[in-house]
Parts: sequence; C-alpha cells; structure tokens
Amino acid sequence: MTLPLAAASGSVLVAIAILFVLGIAAQWLAWRLRLPSILLLLIFGFAAGRLGFVDADFLLDDHLFGVVALSVGLILFEGGLSLRLPELGASAPVVWKLVTLGALVTWVLAGVGAWFILDFEPGMAALFGAILIVSGPTVVLPLLHLIKPRGPVSNVLKWEGIVIDPVGAVMALLVY
Repeated sequence: MTLPLAAASGSVLVAIAILFVLGIAAQWLAWRLRLPSILLLLIFGFAAGRLGFVDADFLLDDHLFGVVALSVGLILFEGGLSLRLPELGASAPVVWKLVTLGALVTWVLAGVGAWFILDFEPGMAALFGAILIVSGPTVVLPLLHLIKPRGPVSNVLKWEGIVIDPVGAVMALLVY
C-alpha cells in the first residue's frame, strides 16, 4: 500500500498547503477559461485524492464527518447572507412558486423517473427526487456571473438558486 504524499512526509501542513495551492490554481484557471470555478475545484479535488497527493482520512482522521457536515452547512446557508429583501420586490411571487410548486414538481417527476427508469425502490426514488430539488448557489451563481442575465430574470434566478438549497435539504431529511 502506498502512502499519499502528505502521509509520506508525515505532515498535515504539507497536505493543507497542497490543498491551498490546488484550490488557488483551480480558481485562477477557471477565471482564465471563464468556467464556473466549482467545476475545476471538483476536478482538482478528485484528482488530488485519486493520485494520492492528499488522503482525507489521514488529514482529518476522526473529524472527517464533522468537517464534511460543517462544509455542507456553510454551502447551504452561505448564499442567504448575500440576499437583501428589498431586492426581491416584484419577483417575490415567481420565486415563491419556484421554491414551492417547482420543488414539488421536481421531487415528484425525479422520483417517479428514478422509480420507473432507474428501477429504484420507491423509498430510494423519493429520496433521490428530494435531493435533486437542490440546484444550489454554488452552481447557479457562477453560471449567472458567466451568462449575466439582465432585469428581473437575474433577480429571480439568484433568489431561487439560494433559497431552494435549504428547501431541498429539509425535504431530503424529511423523506429520509
């Protein structure tokens, strides 16, 4: 069994330094290529793990689950900090319909599709549908920066992309 680079050197600091360098490189490359940064961050992260540069089990030991849970919480609720209620204005009814009726339609159609097409058990199909409700600010906001929509569409997409995350997370927890 080969040890990852960070484990071979015996230093958690080396592993953290590698992650910072890869993260900065991914962000810079995404900026230069005009791609959503989340795409390159995921690719660099998976590559670092698969190629043995960093081993999350070694780096975080028993704290891996806690760090992942905290990270998911930050991703889910961080976007809400950028929302300003006066910005919502006339877009409120559209956003409300997207995060209620849109979430319900997504849940039902994705769940039924997973049940019939992917042959999931009904409970697993319902959970899969609930998870697919989440579009997320980490996906929507970089796309909005890239596309730059104007007018009320921009506001609706921003609000829906941020508000739907907690709705989908709570729905997935309830279904689970």
